[in-house]
Amino acid sequence: MNYKIKPSLLQGTITIPPSKSHTLRAILFASLARGKSTIHHYLLSPDTDAMIRACQLLGAQITANKNQLIITGVAGKPHIPHDIIDVGNSGQVLRFITAIAALTPGYTVMTGDHSIRTNRPMQALLKGLTQLNVLAVSTQDNGYTPVIIKGPMQGGVTTLNGEDSQPVSGLLIAAAFAGKKTVIHVKNPGEKPWIDLTLDWFQRLGIDYRQRGHTYFEIPGNAAYSGFEYTVPGDFSSCAFPLVAALITHSEITLHNLDTNDSQGDKAIIFTLREMGASIEIDHHKKSILVKKSNYFLGKSIDVNHCIDAIPILTVMGCFSRGETILTGAAIARKKESDRLSAITQELKKMGANITELEDGLVIKSTPLTGASVYSHQDHRVAMALTIAGLSATGETVVENTDCIDKSYPNFMPSLQKLGASIEIPI
Repeated sequence: MNYKIKPSLLQGTITIPPSKSHTLRAILFASLARGKSTIHHYLLSPDTDAMIRACQLLGAQITANKNQLIITGVAGKPHIPHDIIDVGNSGQVLRFITAIAALTPGYTVMTGDHSIRTNRPMQALLKGLTQLNVLAVSTQDNGYTPVIIKGPMQGGVTTLNGEDSQPVSGLLIAAAFAGKKTVIHVKNPGEKPWIDLTLDWFQRLGIDYRQRGHTYFEIPGNAAYSGFEYTVPGDFSSCAFPLVAALITHSEITLHNLDTNDSQGDKAIIFTLREMGASIEIDHHKKSILVKKSNYFLGKSIDVNHCIDAIPILTVMGCFSRGETILTGAAIARKKESDRLSAITQELKKMGANITELEDGLVIKSTPLTGASVYSHQDHRVAMALTIAGLSATGETVVENTDCIDKSYPNFMPSLQKLGASIEIPI
C-alpha cells in the first residue's frame, strides 16, 4: 500500500493509540503471573499478536474480549513450547521471549522475518544466557535468528553489552523468575529509559531488585505475584508524528490520551521540541497536549539515545528548523526495523533535504522540501516520518509500502485525515 500526500493545514482533536512498549510488557508480565489478569485498551498490532502467540506457546491462556485481553498466567513457570516461536517483525518479542524461554528445561527455537534474521543481532543476549549455563546458540553461527535455547536458567553472574536495551530488559525479566539470585553486569548501557520502563513494572508488581545506575543489577529470583488489572496508556513514540505535523504545517491541534506522568522515555520529545521553539501546552488532568501554531523553530544538538525511536521524525523537524540540528548517540538506530540513519537520510534527500550522515547520528540543515516518491524501507517510523514531511513539502509526495505503519499506529492515516491532512491511497 502507498500513500499520496499533499500540503495541508491541520486542526481538531485526535486520540493517540496505546503504547506498544507497555502493551507488550503487560502481556508478558500477565502471562508470568499467578491467576487471571485483565489488560484494557491494548494496542492492536502485529507485534501484539506475536507476543500473544509466543506467550500462549509458553503456556499462558489468552483470550481477546472487545478491547481487553484476559490472561491466565503460568505462575512464573513457562512451559516448553510445542512449536517454533516466530516473532514476525518484533525485536522486542524476540529478545524478551528468548530470555523467558531460558527458564524452561526443554528446547525452544526462535525465529522471525527477514528483518529479524538479518538486522536484529542476538549475540549480546546469547552470550549473557550462556554465562548463566543456558544453551543459547545461533543455528547459523552468525549471532542472528534462528536461535535455540535450552534451560533451565538457575541464576548466577553474567555480563552483557547494553547498547540495545531489549536484551537487558529481557534478561532482567527472566532473572526475576530464576531459581536463585542473578547478578547482571551491563557494559555500555544505552536506551536507559526503556530499562527504567521495565523496572517500573517490577516496582508495580512488587518484584525485588537492586541496581547501581544502569551497569549493575541484582535480582533475587523466585518472583511471585497475583494477576492484575491494567489500562495501557497512550504512546509518546506515536504522538511525535502528529505533534511534528502540526508544528511544520503551522497548525493547532489537540492530542488526547497522553499521561506525562508515565515512565515512557519518548515523552522527552515534547520538551525537546519546546526547546526548538514549539508552543506546546500540557493538561495533566485531561491527559492531553495542545500544540499551538508556531512559526519559528531553531535547530539544536540532541542526544537521542534516550528517545531513539524519535530519530526519523526529529530529522524531519530538523529540515524545518533554522540553522543546524545535530542528532547524536544514535548508533543503535542502525539495528532497528531498518538502518534508520541511512534510510531517513536517503529518502529525505530525494525531497531536497540537506543531511550529513555520521557514524552515530545526523547533521540536518534547514532546507525547503519538495514532494517526491520515497520508500518506507518497511520501517513504520520511517514511513510515518516521510508522510509527515509530505504535509509541508511543495507538491505531491508518494510514500511506498506503508503497510508497516500498522506495527505501532494502526489508525495513523484516519487520524491525520480527521485533522484535515490530504492523504489518500492511490488506486
